[in-house]
Amino acid sequence: MPTTKKKIIEHLEEEVFCKLGISPIHGIGVFAIKPIPKGINPLKSYIRSREIDVSKKDIKHLPKGVRNQIDMFCYYDRRSVSIPVNGLNSFDLAVYLNHSKRPNLRFKKNGTLISLMNIAEGEELFIDYDISFGEKHYF
Repeated sequence: MPTTKKKIIEHLEEEVFCKLGISPIHGIGVFAIKPIPKGINPLKSYIRSREIDVSKKDIKHLPKGVRNQIDMFCYYDRRSVSIPVNGLNSFDLAVYLNHSKRPNLRFKKNGTLISLMNIAEGEELFIDYDISFGEKHYF
């Protein structure tokens, strides 16, 4: 994490590439605010987030609005949901990546993102949900 004025300026110049915006594909998406070179992680973060797997039964009592947020922003399977330890009041921009069968990003085996091509300023960033999450997604 940047701890000096010089380091934070370097971070802003060299590592900040994206913003949230209205997606023509689906709701909110992630967009390039400057050109993104092939082969980098455009969503690099110094926040190390981990998740806790919680059974769906354990969250059934939560208010509907909270359950909707969990459904929208957390990874889940039939039995459990992975909830970030930092809660739902702060998010990784990656949760706003929309699906495309022609993605411009992919997850590496270690979980970091990598750009598959040069991405122009203003272009939306996509991942292939089927490849990223190992199951078919239908929209």
